[in-house]
Amino acid sequence: MSLDPVVSNPDFYRVIFENERVRVLEYGDAPGDKSTPHGHPDSVMVTLSTFRRRLAAGGRELEVELPTGAAVWLPAQTHTGENIGATETRTIFVELKEPDPNPHSGPTGVGGTGGSSVTGGTNKTQPLGPN
Repeated sequence: MSLDPVVSNPDFYRVIFENERVRVLEYGDAPGDKSTPHGHPDSVMVTLSTFRRRLAAGGRELEVELPTGAAVWLPAQTHTGENIGATETRTIFVELKEPDPNPHSGPTGVGGTGGSSVTGGTNKTQPLGPN
């Protein structure tokens, strides 16, 4: 099974731009929708709506709520997501194709470092990303 979200979750993700350096995805779901396992490379997510989600990876779960207009750094990760709010989730993902030129030591998989985190802080490690 492919972990590419466009292949594994085509009802939620679609490619809106791609070149040799980035791929830009549009994501949308409704309250109660659940995604199957999928992965993202290092990415920036921009929220187009306010939403609440439950994310799961590696036996861990996290509930996140983000406002419209938030820009969030997401390191490479694999997870599932569920819309647990009363509103649609609408986001744009800018997925980076180039590897990190300064890889850091630390946990791999789900998380968030630097920039705005899923909880609104800066330069904090988070256990899961928002989608």
